[in-house]
Amino acid sequence: MARKASEAVLPQIAEPAPELVRNDLNTIDNLAAATSEQNMMVRAVAHQVGYQLPADCTDPDLIQRDIASNMRRTVEAMIEVGRGLIVLREACAHGEFMARLDVLGFDSRAAQRYMQVVRKFANASTSTHLLKAAATQSKLLEMLVLDDEQIEELELTGQTGELNLDDIATMSVKELREALRDAREQGSAKDRLLADKNAKIDELSTGTKRHKPVVTEVDEKVGAFKAEIAAGFDALETTISQMYLVHGAILKEDVQWGDTDDAERLILRQFATLFGDRLNRSAQQLAELCDHYEATLAGWRAELDGHALQVGVAADNAEA
Repeated sequence: MARKASEAVLPQIAEPAPELVRNDLNTIDNLAAATSEQNMMVRAVAHQVGYQLPADCTDPDLIQRDIASNMRRTVEAMIEVGRGLIVLREACAHGEFMARLDVLGFDSRAAQRYMQVVRKFANASTSTHLLKAAATQSKLLEMLVLDDEQIEELELTGQTGELNLDDIATMSVKELREALRDAREQGSAKDRLLADKNAKIDELSTGTKRHKPVVTEVDEKVGAFKAEIAAGFDALETTISQMYLVHGAILKEDVQWGDTDDAERLILRQFATLFGDRLNRSAQQLAELCDHYEATLAGWRAELDGHALQVGVAADNAEA
């Protein structure tokens, strides 16, 4: 008798719970939204610093390869490396930037200097004559000690103090370093001379050498209120310094705020929003205070012509 063929039994597949499906779809949507927002921010930073994204893509791997390629070129590409580093830092997840610097063989301090070069020299007005005179990366890095006014003066007039573009082009790195040091010393000497001159003018105008000032009740009252003004602004400067520390703590690479990358981005966005809103509010309040000052007290300040003002009996003695 022939055997009866056995029928294949197919396993039953359980239908997924609708709630789980909705959760998965929400997770996918949130991830897509976060990715889209990240890409927009990367593109905005690239546009801000003038960096051409490789293949118009925000992938950190492509940006990293582009930086490595630029690092093999001459000084003209140094700006591109710095721009790329700024954009790469924005494209990286929290804590990832330092690891990518290691892959590139970039010391973190050197990377900071490259990014500083972009902020200092990559403007349209300083990307021609000055960069051509510098010629090498080493010279350009040495010139980071120049302030913005000196850089602008070099670009517009070809000279700042005794330093000019022709000299920069022919100097060695060592000679340029010494010239920059001399320029800083000359600037400091001029500042000291000007300060001594102003002090001498104030001394002669108030007659402090010829007359010993007499402290009156009015002087004490005025002095106390001047101290109160100074204390208020000292507190403001202290607060601003503290907010710089807060800003740095938010960006600290070795601090993990969230359990996942998505949570980390969300928390950092919250920090950035809170910090930005309060910063804008404080800036608006300071702007309004400046407007009040310009409309009232600024005229009185102009009348003093930079000289110290004495009141009461002390003023009478100075005029005697």
